[in-house]
Amino acid sequence: MRVALIPVLFVLSAACVPALCGKEEPPVLDLGALAETRSRFAALDDVRLLANGLLQLGQSLREFVQKTKGQINDIFQKLNIFDHSFYQLSVLASEIKEEEEELKKTTVVLQANNEEIKGLSVQINSKVDNILQEKIQLQSKVEGLERKLSSLSHGLVTSEQVAEINSLRDVIQTQEQSITELLKSVKEQSDQINHQRTKIKILEEKLTANTLAQETIERMPEIFNSEAPTLTPFVSPSTAEMMNLPSDCSELFSRGERISGIYAIRPNGSEPFMAFCDMKKDYGVTVIQRRRDGSVNFDQTWEKYENGFGDFQGEFWLGLRKIHSLATQGNSVLHIQLEDWKQGRRLIEYRFYLDGSESNYTIHLTHLSGDLPDLMSNHTGMMFSTKDRDNDNHQEFNCANNYTGGWWFNACGDTNLNGKYFQMRTKGRSERRRGIQWKPSRKAFYSLKLTQISVHPVAPPSPATASSEIGVFL
Repeated sequence: MRVALIPVLFVLSAACVPALCGKEEPPVLDLGALAETRSRFAALDDVRLLANGLLQLGQSLREFVQKTKGQINDIFQKLNIFDHSFYQLSVLASEIKEEEEELKKTTVVLQANNEEIKGLSVQINSKVDNILQEKIQLQSKVEGLERKLSSLSHGLVTSEQVAEINSLRDVIQTQEQSITELLKSVKEQSDQINHQRTKIKILEEKLTANTLAQETIERMPEIFNSEAPTLTPFVSPSTAEMMNLPSDCSELFSRGERISGIYAIRPNGSEPFMAFCDMKKDYGVTVIQRRRDGSVNFDQTWEKYENGFGDFQGEFWLGLRKIHSLATQGNSVLHIQLEDWKQGRRLIEYRFYLDGSESNYTIHLTHLSGDLPDLMSNHTGMMFSTKDRDNDNHQEFNCANNYTGGWWFNACGDTNLNGKYFQMRTKGRSERRRGIQWKPSRKAFYSLKLTQISVHPVAPPSPATASSEIGVFL
């Protein structure tokens, strides 16, 4: 208010000056100028309101900056994790390339040895042919001598003829001994050639496996971030063909089919679908799961596990709906085959039944036979769980989310055949725990190489025709 009075005093003084100077004009107060002067200054309430608004704006900007910094830090942490994983994959790929080069060098050396052995074999065969020809000539001479002896049977044999006969016998025995030794040498050379071929075949398989492993490692980020492919859909045939579809692969085997592959089946009058039939035993089995190279990401949602995913020619999960339709036929056996990285193969069988979707596909198991430790009996009565549907008995966390893959988790148990696929033994225990598991004892967790889960009726063909061999994972 004091500041506002100063212009008023200036105006009054200006008005009084003409009067003092003797002029007759009365003093005039310019009210418009006074109002204009007052409007140049803001009211204190307006200033306070503006200050509060600026203060709130500053606080909002500070919170936004802090939140943005937190997000940037999270992004940097994820980038660091990705860089570390990518570095490990690069080191692993370089090691595989070095092993591949060494295997190629060894293969070249073995192939050269194989060529040398083939040359020796050709030489030996030519010598054997010559010896056989000489043997034939000697046999013809002996036959001639025998004819001479028969013609001289009425007379005495001279000493010269006896000596000739004895010398011929010695020559024949010597030739036969030479032939025996050569045949023995040929057999040894043949065994050596077969041994070299076996080595070459093993090396070729290792090269193929290393190439596949390298390709899989290079595709790891894509695999683990991608959605699993959809299984081969069923194409509706004619009505007559639909009515003639087998209920499962065992019925297809009984009809005379012996080739493993993809077939259409219709269990228990349900909706027909495509399935992979393994005919390598003396009875057909319907394969519901297979793992062998990590080409398919099994960390999928409930919908994927319910409908099925993967590739019938590689890795796949048939789908809970289809497995339920197979189990409702009754008297079903769950056949599990496992292989570790040392080519050790084991199997186990359970009598099993699977409830429907209303019970979240609860599994019921009774152990039958096998050389694997019985770990699935603890899972009987468990509902199926995935990362987006937690049905396990663990109170603290979701087993499917922490250990990846859908399974009949208890809390969380020592078995999960749908876990993460590792190309080799990982160092961290927590990381190994996320792999394909069938923990045999209190030893450390170990991720498996191959798995196959199949279903067949309780009573396969008679024991006289049944085979005891474990099916090959192909």
